[in-house]
Amino acid sequence: MVEKLDRVLRRAEEIRHLLATADGPQFGALSRELSEIEPLVEKVNALRAAERARDEAAAMLADPEMRDLAEAEYQEQRDRVPALARELQLMLLPKDEADERSAILEIRPAAGGDEAALFAAELFRAYQRYAEARRWRFEVLDYDESDLGGVKGAVAGIGGRGVFARLKFESGVHRVQRVPATETQGRIHTSTVTVAVLPEAEEVDVQVNEGDLRIDTYRASGAGGQHVNKTDSAVRITHIPSGIVVAMQEEKSQHKNRAKAMKVLRARLYEAERSRLATTRAADRKGQVGTGDRSERIRTYNFPQGRVTDHRIGLTLHKIDRVMLGEFDEIIDALTAEDEAARLAAEAA
Repeated sequence: MVEKLDRVLRRAEEIRHLLATADGPQFGALSRELSEIEPLVEKVNALRAAERARDEAAAMLADPEMRDLAEAEYQEQRDRVPALARELQLMLLPKDEADERSAILEIRPAAGGDEAALFAAELFRAYQRYAEARRWRFEVLDYDESDLGGVKGAVAGIGGRGVFARLKFESGVHRVQRVPATETQGRIHTSTVTVAVLPEAEEVDVQVNEGDLRIDTYRASGAGGQHVNKTDSAVRITHIPSGIVVAMQEEKSQHKNRAKAMKVLRARLYEAERSRLATTRAADRKGQVGTGDRSERIRTYNFPQGRVTDHRIGLTLHKIDRVMLGEFDEIIDALTAEDEAARLAAEAA
């Protein structure tokens, strides 16, 4: 790692010299590169300063008059050096270029009928609260309500820096265990919903040929007459080469529904291409965080016991009420740490 860090420092110094004479596009490109590596440079300098301070304090331990003062400094820097080294290792890991992007969230009921639809709606609201707490933009793109107040499907665009990095491990099958409101004998039912988190794609990321699309329009419909109108405002877009189908009916405007459907279609196509490239580059990594495949049961929400368990890392929290209010950080932080540890281990192997 030392050689790699030396290269970073040399490159930063080289860019500073080039900036003195650069102009136009070259100046902009060099400035962007420098801004990207400056946090790494600062961390390298902090590590090396801590190493020097540790070594100087260690040398002073032999002096009886300085020993007490040096002991405290030595202990502090000795603990600080490995922490800074780990931070640097994480910064040097290959980054997922999608991590800084906004995301598309899709939630749909799976097994369990009405109860699954109800939980899908509750989970959708929980993610909305989480987004609002982090001051992200949360835009409902589609919300197909079921008869009892649940959802047949809900889609949202979540805007902000680093949204995908925080939410990408939420993709998968979420299981709920509880006594439904309609259950007369107090029996616990098990239902499931699927969650998909996709990095938002721009038009430049995914080129969609209009000739590859079949676009159907129809009248929007919903529970209890909601979203019903007398015009064909709902839109269904089929991407013929991939077979991906996106339907939108949230807006009364056909034009707006089409724009939202295209936004989701681009995200799905972008993620499909990312998955294809990842598969061709390397064998699937099957660590404790899992593959994120929708077929996996990743988490269980057990209401009678008040617990939430993430099966990928064996984490159980006995505060289901707080989680359903959108407090996902403890789970997400643990998943992120596990992923970082797995990637560091793979890098060292």
